[in-house]
Amino acid sequence: MFMDEARFGRMNRPVRCWAPPGVRPVVDCQTVREYTYAYGALCPHDGTLCSLILPSMHSACFELFAQEVSKRHPDELVALVCDGAGSHTATGLSLPENVRILTLPPYSPELNPTEQLWDLIRERRFANKAYDTLDEVEDDLAGELRALEHDPAAIQSLANHPWISASLNLMAN
Repeated sequence: MFMDEARFGRMNRPVRCWAPPGVRPVVDCQTVREYTYAYGALCPHDGTLCSLILPSMHSACFELFAQEVSKRHPDELVALVCDGAGSHTATGLSLPENVRILTLPPYSPELNPTEQLWDLIRERRFANKAYDTLDEVEDDLAGELRALEHDPAAIQSLANHPWISASLNLMAN
């Protein structure tokens, strides 16, 4: 499973949107530095998605996520393919017995299809939207992740690209 985390919060940037000819669209924009983190692991082969929303990107949160993946796949050996972030490679990391970490080469986010997941969520749920509270952000994020966890075809379409084969071949060597 390819794994990554992304920050979502109350700071937004306006993006292009549709408007009738001659009408300039007006969208809310805010700069509030409150964030939460979405952790996700997806399998390109069957479209499985495991996700959690956690408060930070520290080793303890990564361990909690790895435990959740382990619980959802108790009879499988899960290889979590992730970037070289400190929380993924910290010494003393306590992982479940059935979870192994494989690290992608540095500076290669294009090899991780989970990056596409975050782009999709931001486009579908967060574009041009301002939130009054972090709880509202988490509610929208949870709704989108829940919908995607029940849509393996969408996950497969995001994840089955030529760079996935390239990254799997790279790691096999």
